[in-house]
Amino acid sequence: MPSLFDPIQLGAIHASNRIIMAPMTRGRASKEHIPTPLMVDYYRQRASAGLIISEGVGISQEGLGWPYTPGIWNKDQIEAWKPIVKAVHEEGGKIICQIWHMGRTVHPSFHPSPISASATTSPRHTHTYEGKKPLEQARALPVAEIPRLLQDYRQAALNSMEAGFDGVQIHAANGYLIDQFLRDSTNLRTDDYGGSIENRIRLLTEVTHTVCQAVGSDRTSVRLSPNEPIQGVFDSNPEPLFIAASQAMSNAKINFLEVREPRPGENNFIMADLTDDDLHSPIAPAMRENFNGPFIINGSYNGASAKKIMENNQADGVAFGRPYISNPDLVNKIRNDIPFTPDDAETWFTQGKKGYTDY
Repeated sequence: MPSLFDPIQLGAIHASNRIIMAPMTRGRASKEHIPTPLMVDYYRQRASAGLIISEGVGISQEGLGWPYTPGIWNKDQIEAWKPIVKAVHEEGGKIICQIWHMGRTVHPSFHPSPISASATTSPRHTHTYEGKKPLEQARALPVAEIPRLLQDYRQAALNSMEAGFDGVQIHAANGYLIDQFLRDSTNLRTDDYGGSIENRIRLLTEVTHTVCQAVGSDRTSVRLSPNEPIQGVFDSNPEPLFIAASQAMSNAKINFLEVREPRPGENNFIMADLTDDDLHSPIAPAMRENFNGPFIINGSYNGASAKKIMENNQADGVAFGRPYISNPDLVNKIRNDIPFTPDDAETWFTQGKKGYTDY
């Protein structure tokens, strides 16, 4: 049975171990969404991960609504990503770009006309450059605009490859745009993109095929998040929905599927209103059975619980998020059973070195 420290082939990407750095927003780009030199050091420090999945990277100004987060829709952004990717490669690491559209969680101060599957409003307040503000109702994305959206994803994927990334991950989780189409609490449509499960996974499938055609299925992965009400997004019957989504991703022959599934007692800022009573029984095992390819699990594991996941053959690798904030040498710590350094939540989204590159 492979261990966390064995190599794994993820499509065209050879990872030296099965400890994956999960995507995490950190807010260190410029106000113009251009990566900064500070980010070079941050990613370089964590290059011993088998694979780094970058923080969420906006595919367009329409899709990006978080302060000081990076994009990849223009030349300045592409050029600023190049030294970051180069630094990871120089340390022997691999890194892919997570391409992201936030949908209805974009505040109008970032873009005047946020979109979603339907005209709904997220119940959460969000960070803006003027402090936290309530979100406003998004407009339902017309079918006529979907080709334009697909082109935005296609171009972001191509731009990622131009920047030197080893591949891309489509962010289809955590209550953002694609997730808003997947789940019936936010998808109230009656056209070909709403109603049945087949229709609700249509946008995910079209985005995935578009990106695969642009950069290759062997360099395309997807993130899904079953089993949680998140940012006001949930589904009345999530298991058949996410099994169907897994089958669709298997048919697309993506290089791996990453599944973010919370566990009882887990604390996560984005799920602050989530209680253990909200959790459905685990869906990831059924998803793995219906996905023919490397399956990466993410659920706030520590070193011991991640090793157990591998021993029980529940996944092909484990993605770690918050531990990577304060443990750039996470692979070494897990290998040698060294306790993790705790992180400082007050510095998660600040703009300086403190709590970013000084661990």
